[in-house]
Amino acid sequence: MMLAGGFRKFRKLHNCGLWVEVRIKRSRFHAIEIDTSLTAKRLIRVFERLQVSRGLPDILRVDNGPEFISSELVTWAESAGMMILYIQPGEPNQNAYIERFNRTYREEVLDLYLFRDLAEVRETTYWWIIDYNEQRPHDALGDLTPAEYMEQNAGNSILQLST
Repeated sequence: MMLAGGFRKFRKLHNCGLWVEVRIKRSRFHAIEIDTSLTAKRLIRVFERLQVSRGLPDILRVDNGPEFISSELVTWAESAGMMILYIQPGEPNQNAYIERFNRTYREEVLDLYLFRDLAEVRETTYWWIIDYNEQRPHDALGDLTPAEYMEQNAGNSILQLST
């Protein structure tokens, strides 16, 4: 939606971007990819960056969006040792963790600001994710930031990352 002064309001998560979540030791987000649409090729590039910088999860839990059910992504994930686990259609509660994050992001970024373009959304998101991961204590983590939690619990994960 274009507003006066050339501003756009990005309201719908699926129209604004994709939040690729790699959880390592709970609650820290390592990648948010934002665009008007995302293809399987783009997802693969995101996961390849994460594979180098953080490793990949053994299991990726996702909805049934076309970018996730693409044979290209499925084949790549298999070759990278990452299993894709799909939630049942119409059951977002099966991926409640990311749905909760999406709501937080929508309320604290997308609904709070008016953006001229995607570059502004990306810049605002960059600073927000630093705050989310490194400065904001989380109740679920015993009032630690995700960065503090990761540091204190390094090596305690029961989940192994593929490399």
